Amino acid sequence: MPRKIEDLPSGTKIPDHIVIIPDGDRRWARARGLSPVEGHKAGIKNMVDLTRAIRQWGIHTVTAWGLSTENWLERPEKEVDFLMKAIGFQLEVHLKEAKREGVRIIHVGRKDRLPHFLIEKIHKAEEATKDNSKHILNLALDYGGQDEIVRAVQKIVRDGIKPEDIDVKLLDKYMDTADQPYPYPDLIVRTSGEQRTSGILLWQSHYAETYWEADHFPDFVQDKLRTAILDYSRRRRRFGGNDVEEHLKFRPEVTAKLELNWWRLRKIPEGTRFRDYAREHLKEQYGLSKELALKAAKYMTEAVISGEDSKWEKSRVPLKKFYKLIKEELKLAFEPSFATSLQVKLWQDLNGKEDVKEVGDVEETARQYYAEVYRISLFQAAKLAHLRVLANVERNLAERGMGEYHWARAEDYLQKFYSALKERVA
Repeated sequence: MPRKIEDLPSGTKIPDHIVIIPDGDRRWARARGLSPVEGHKAGIKNMVDLTRAIRQWGIHTVTAWGLSTENWLERPEKEVDFLMKAIGFQLEVHLKEAKREGVRIIHVGRKDRLPHFLIEKIHKAEEATKDNSKHILNLALDYGGQDEIVRAVQKIVRDGIKPEDIDVKLLDKYMDTADQPYPYPDLIVRTSGEQRTSGILLWQSHYAETYWEADHFPDFVQDKLRTAILDYSRRRRRFGGNDVEEHLKFRPEVTAKLELNWWRLRKIPEGTRFRDYAREHLKEQYGLSKELALKAAKYMTEAVISGEDSKWEKSRVPLKKFYKLIKEELKLAFEPSFATSLQVKLWQDLNGKEDVKEVGDVEETARQYYAEVYRISLFQAAKLAHLRVLANVERNLAERGMGEYHWARAEDYLQKFYSALKERVA
């Protein structure tokens, strides 16, 4: 029975076209003492599972790379024979499902070297689904990016196209993805720790985002693909031009100083000075009006004071109000409830930590938090998370009376944090 597919959060910016490079089937099998065939069985099963999730998430086109032109002929005959038969079997099994769900199946790649029986099954699937338009499943079999471009150029020459008539639009019409509504991939995902695209849709992917996954493909389950899509959703895609989103205009050195002052006062009871510092800090960081900054400071102050008493659940209520205010004012796309949960977890995990060796897991929470709130990728948030955690460690040491210089180091890390943040969002 197919597993339940978890929905994406409201507001997620989904790609129109996602490419999956399913690397690591054989390595996954070897690590478990299994044969390469067992690894491919697990990989094929997982690909079916993922393509179903992709359709449910509303993504129109998925390209699944099965065999490249460069390496499949070099594999052992038994392994290749299994792959061909398994792919053919899956085409037959899922053809009914494809027709029911409006999926058009398209083969991208060469057709002259695949076994005759598989070409027949591919042709049958393409014919049976050619009028479907709700989704597209590109099966990249005996596919190579350079090979596709060479084949396109050969067809152009055969058709007698004049050199002056050749442009990008014309070449698009000769590619394997011709006439598709979303021929250009938005996101390319590769598993097994490899960080190259190997030429998948080489012509079409010039502005594709990439996501590298450390796990081998059979372990790259729906939840991990969901994480990749959320990571994509946070990215600002400039396409060579300027970022059209509203920029945060804070001054890193001023924001760092204000936060440090806030930290040094956080032990006192709720009062005007504490809220004043919070107001000035939030006004500078988010560019809020005086009135909104005061309101935001009230929520944040309540949350911090509750956190000081380890009343974490109580701190969630004002903190969620704070994030709703920030979201509405800055028109950011984060989810207030999720941001609240991450912020509270970050406070909890950082509480009392005084050694960098203790905070490895905390950086992961911080990375998710900054990626969510500032709409950047997890990769881009890594530096921010590291600097923020280092600043908090220095703060904890200073509060224990370990020396005034720890406050200075905390301020230095904070300033570096805000400088790195501004580089990301400006």
